[in-house]
Amino acid sequence: MSKSLPYSIKDVDYDNAKFRHRSFSKVVTQNLLTGNLKRDCVSCSTGKFLFLILIFGVAYLVLAHSSSGGVVSNDQTIVNRVSYANSSFVDGAGKIKRFWRRPPRLPPRLSPDEKVSSNGAGQVLGNPDVVRSMWIARQQKVKEAFLHAWSGYKKFAMGRDELMPLSRQGVDGLGGLGATVVDALDTAMIMGLDEVVAEAGSWVAEHLSERIRSKGQVNLFETTIRVLGGLLSAYHLSGGENGMNITQAGPKPEVYLATAKDLADRLLSAFTTSPTAIPFSDVILHDKSAQPAPGGLSSTSEVSTVQLEFNYLSSVSGDQKYGLEAMKVMEHMKTLPKFEGLVPIYISPHSGEFNGENIRLGSRGDSYYEYLIKVWLQSGDSSNSNTSYLYEMYKEAMNGVRHRLVKKSIPNGLVFVGELPYGLNGAFSSKMDHLVCFLPGTLALGATKGLTKKQAMKNNMLNFEDLENLKLAEDLTKTCFEMYAVTSTGLAPEIAYFHTEDFSEEGHDGGNKSSEFVNDIIIRPADRHNLLRPETVESLFVLYRITEDPKYREWGWQIFEAFEKHTKVDTGGYCSLDDVTSVPPHRRDKMETFFLGETLKYLYLLFSDSSLIPLDKFVFNTEAHPIPINLKK
Repeated sequence: MSKSLPYSIKDVDYDNAKFRHRSFSKVVTQNLLTGNLKRDCVSCSTGKFLFLILIFGVAYLVLAHSSSGGVVSNDQTIVNRVSYANSSFVDGAGKIKRFWRRPPRLPPRLSPDEKVSSNGAGQVLGNPDVVRSMWIARQQKVKEAFLHAWSGYKKFAMGRDELMPLSRQGVDGLGGLGATVVDALDTAMIMGLDEVVAEAGSWVAEHLSERIRSKGQVNLFETTIRVLGGLLSAYHLSGGENGMNITQAGPKPEVYLATAKDLADRLLSAFTTSPTAIPFSDVILHDKSAQPAPGGLSSTSEVSTVQLEFNYLSSVSGDQKYGLEAMKVMEHMKTLPKFEGLVPIYISPHSGEFNGENIRLGSRGDSYYEYLIKVWLQSGDSSNSNTSYLYEMYKEAMNGVRHRLVKKSIPNGLVFVGELPYGLNGAFSSKMDHLVCFLPGTLALGATKGLTKKQAMKNNMLNFEDLENLKLAEDLTKTCFEMYAVTSTGLAPEIAYFHTEDFSEEGHDGGNKSSEFVNDIIIRPADRHNLLRPETVESLFVLYRITEDPKYREWGWQIFEAFEKHTKVDTGGYCSLDDVTSVPPHRRDKMETFFLGETLKYLYLLFSDSSLIPLDKFVFNTEAHPIPINLKK
């Protein structure tokens, strides 16, 4: 590497101006009232007289020059300067004008090791090829992190649902279907990791069908989004019907489809055994039966977050029963009373009615709103489609969010989404789950339908409401990032509260005293854990693809570096944290499946070219498994 030059952009005050004006008072003081001129001329009356003539002459030229131009544009100023320089004034006033001007400042040249530095807005200076190479290198770092996570899982927990990286063993907390294998499979395909695809695909072909036939109780929602969604995405990406065929490793696509059908046939019992259109929450796989959750209620988000997967399965299998059963849920919800489009977080499969008044976009509520827009987009974004009612429900709900749930913190005005735990007539809570950070990406998708903002505006697609939602998406994405930046570790807590005029708590900040928002965000001791969640990097990915603003990539890189620094386990895998506000943080013995299935996938795609899994061709299910849009058309 060549040596750095003796000066850099930090050392030279350069503002792209060719000249700087010198102060008139400084000119007089430094050039007329000091030196030999003063000493020789003021000693005699003739000298004083000549000195006064000189002063009045200079003053006249200054006034004549400054009054001659009036108010002009920047372009006119440049033209006038050129004309002036070439006129006869060069020999007269031009010389005097140059008398009080400093010599031109040359722009600093950057040394090779300075050319890839960043400015405050996160935009990288330098050649576009250099910038592209930097993001490719960072993308490679994410791929290496995935390999490290997979190596720990393969070594200590292969075939189990999750890795416990500290104790180096596996655990089945999701029904025993090898959830990490299936969740990670399409991530490996997208990253081009054929060796991992072969390992995971072989396990699916050899073991998963037997597990499905023999296992007991599983949750309908978790099994659908992780296992069924993962199988269907792998089917498409490995070359299934009209698929991408981005890998030749692993079994044939038909293996993934056959396994998905077997699983879905058993999950259907949650729908067919319920007395209403609302499915039971739990399924017994080995005997194809279902039962409600303890207490009898289902989560609103869970029953309304299986439609993408079941619709796609109907599309590729030719059997409409899957999509028909799943869509009955949405059609029924359309008829239920709502509060400005907002709904409670519980619903009864026995009565088919919402239960309680608790309204929030965090746990048990979140993906209901996400799938309203995504299921509509999946059908082909047509106002004449059978799913157009979902788009209307989505728009009404987002209006309700803006009207009822969006507030600003004090003292610095972070935009956040709170909760109404006792309904519209109850008190507002400034609590915001990290889970809510899915919302910015959903808002941006809903605004541009997966196109870039520039394309959508060129096509005259954005109305005032779309622009409002896109602005809210950008504001919320900043808030979600600041939930990371405000902590000592640079990682977000599971839950944050926001300081408002009606709510504050002392002594519960994030620990990073240099953060501008340290007094805006409140983190209670019970909420300080981090589970390697993906929602913020998901929205960073979507916002970057849609706005093309590089700051979202920079924010994503900062988050990735914090994961690397604080959650990486030397023997393999990554772990959750107990407290993000202290350094070093105490570690939890758990690597969630979504770290490989979602978090690292979204980071990889954030740093990739936008042609890889484009947003106008795919929707991601709530577990980040890409599902193609409108396959049959």
